[in-house]
Amino acid sequence: MTRAITSPVPLLGFAAFSGTGKTTLLRALLPLLNSRGLRVGVIKHAHHTFDVDVPGKDSYELRRAGAAQMLVGSRHRWALVTETPGLEEPRLTDLLARLSTETLDLVLVEGFKAEVFPKIELHRPSLGHPLMCRTDPSIIALATDAPVQDAPSLPLLDLNDAAGVVAFIVGIAGADTAPSAAARQSVGRH
Repeated sequence: MTRAITSPVPLLGFAAFSGTGKTTLLRALLPLLNSRGLRVGVIKHAHHTFDVDVPGKDSYELRRAGAAQMLVGSRHRWALVTETPGLEEPRLTDLLARLSTETLDLVLVEGFKAEVFPKIELHRPSLGHPLMCRTDPSIIALATDAPVQDAPSLPLLDLNDAAGVVAFIVGIAGADTAPSAAARQSVGRH
């Protein structure tokens, strides 16, 4: 069995089959978590080659010309793009180590469903996919948009109620606003 991931801040994932609405839910959750004073980092797994830079921009052209790492910065933000040709898929722990967790209260993860860390499964029965929580003991809740036949005994969340999902997240993180050091140990130190 794969070892559980540890994190210096609460870590919570959203696992689902493609097209279930992981990104849509995260886009709804982030402003609500921010309004509670939480500083949230997000790690998203991409199953394909992706680009965060725009063709024609200097940083894109320099990276394409052979820069192994391309850092672009301004007074508003900075981004580092690192080329990793020939490497295997990244592990969540490798990407988590790249975040400045000392400035965060919570890290939300989209994807990495095969890794062992606390996750909420998003499930839409109309899509016909099997429940992952039946075989993944690291799933701690099920968010769905319709009744589920033979649902396991997990907390059930309304997938269309972002405020309810936020209340659940804050509850397991152990704080109403920015978590204390003690609360940070309740989630993600699995």
